Amino acid sequence: MNQKKEKSISNGVMLNAYPDSIGHKLSDTIQMLQKKEFKDVFSLFYVLPTFFNSDLDRGFSIIDYNINKEFVSKEDLKALEELNILLKFDIVLNHLSVNSPQFKDLLTYGDKSKFKDFFINWNTFWEENGIKNDEEIIIPKEEFLNKLFMRKSGLPVLKVPFPDGSEKPYWNTFYQEIKLHKIKKEDLNTIEGLSSENAKLICEKVNFAIENNLDLKTVNFCELEQFKEDTLKIVLKKRSYLGQMDVNAKSELVWDFYEETLSKVKSFGCKILRLDAFAYLHKEVGQSNFFNKPGTWNYLNRIHKIAKKNDLILLPEIHAEYGLNLHDEVAKEGYQIYDFFLPGLMIHTLETGNNKALITWANEIISKGYKTVNMLGCHDGIPVLDLKGKEVNGIYNKGLLEDFEIESIMNTVLKRGGRVKNLFDAAGNKISYYQVNATFFSALGENEQKLLLARAIQMFMPGIPQVWYLDLFAGKNNYAAADKGGSGGHKEINRTTLSKEDIEQGLQKGVVMNQLKIMRLRNTLKAFLGEVNIRNVSKDKLSILWSNKDSNAHLEANLKKFTFSISYTEENVNMKLDF
Repeated sequence: MNQKKEKSISNGVMLNAYPDSIGHKLSDTIQMLQKKEFKDVFSLFYVLPTFFNSDLDRGFSIIDYNINKEFVSKEDLKALEELNILLKFDIVLNHLSVNSPQFKDLLTYGDKSKFKDFFINWNTFWEENGIKNDEEIIIPKEEFLNKLFMRKSGLPVLKVPFPDGSEKPYWNTFYQEIKLHKIKKEDLNTIEGLSSENAKLICEKVNFAIENNLDLKTVNFCELEQFKEDTLKIVLKKRSYLGQMDVNAKSELVWDFYEETLSKVKSFGCKILRLDAFAYLHKEVGQSNFFNKPGTWNYLNRIHKIAKKNDLILLPEIHAEYGLNLHDEVAKEGYQIYDFFLPGLMIHTLETGNNKALITWANEIISKGYKTVNMLGCHDGIPVLDLKGKEVNGIYNKGLLEDFEIESIMNTVLKRGGRVKNLFDAAGNKISYYQVNATFFSALGENEQKLLLARAIQMFMPGIPQVWYLDLFAGKNNYAAADKGGSGGHKEINRTTLSKEDIEQGLQKGVVMNQLKIMRLRNTLKAFLGEVNIRNVSKDKLSILWSNKDSNAHLEANLKKFTFSISYTEENVNMKLDF
């Protein structure tokens, strides 16, 4: 790799967007990056996984890792290479779509499928460790169930139909989408003793329930109750579904698939590979389904060996409380880690005018030599769970913020229109906030000077700074999109597609051009290849100095007034910018 590209990994600024976040396809984003205003601003581009063929959860339910030709072309990859922009992709280690070739083969051939063990049959996994309920799904023993970490209410299961007419539950940690379709009286012709007139009445009842998202089991069939069971079987047979099905990493076919995938993404120009949901991959009876040990470490080491063969830098994604110290464990093994702490700390710092928590975290990064990728906003939400403390082996490890401070962040963002994502226990009860969904600009009260200072602080933090496209253009909460998305639509509040006209109008705004100016400094100054020092001034001031031989860059900020200056020296030229 040439020297310029090596610099872009350690020092460069990273764009974060979907292939269709700007315009209609990736080529529209590339046209934006080719504009003079974006010269030398980005060295990396985290392209979200609708780059690949997918069908749910905005790309994270992968069908296969081939280029999605609706959004991406090989010419796009050549253009990015000419711009000297390296790529970051996701591999979703924990799951694949029900529409993946592997799962479709399983549904077609059942027990005779080559991929019979590629996914996790829930009942097989928990056999002899629980009792079946009325739906023929094993409920694990309480001591096992209580250890499960739920990403949605209810059991992490999706029942799927097999060729023999049976339905079997498969492990489904994340999203699923089941659609019931209206029936016609002709669909009920196989029900013995049901007249045409009564079939019509039943259809009206059932279709009303489907249209209004009512539980079909509660529909009162009145004098036609004897036909209810057969009718519901027909309705369920006609349903369609999507789901992210957990893979069985004990199968060597899964590891063959990982080998093939890492080689493929390398050929697309990937340099950094984010391991999405990797901490859920290892599952064992009696253990947590999140980062259990040593199984998770064994899997991570194995995927690392494959990555090394393909010259890929791994970025394991871990959302966990600071007090659990998982970030430290992963970093000590030499991996890059996501700085999920910075977004909440940034809001806290600017809302309170107090630098203590932010400086504490920055100094930990520096003293322990963490290699981080940080962000303000992203395709997901603003993390809050990550800031908390945690009891480990009877000892309480403090968080980066106290619980009341985290609640204050939540309440502030919610008052400004944010939406909430929660975590649940096995009984479906909410156990904690997970993240809050909002654009970072709206989370800051849509104050342009706050956003500009937040961006400057991010650029001076240690680690690779990742910039969400919508934050760059001071995007506001999109309530219509969030409402349209229904119960799972909270993330759409921060995923507004920008048109080419939006880009042109944005480039006329000071808050956009000043962000680009600051980001260009981070992306090009030699100072940011050197050492960083956090200077201890008063609690309402921030002073961060980067220095590298005769090059330096210095941020001085007033956290009460949100004013700041950047002084820098490059090739014996001294400059100062006031904002």
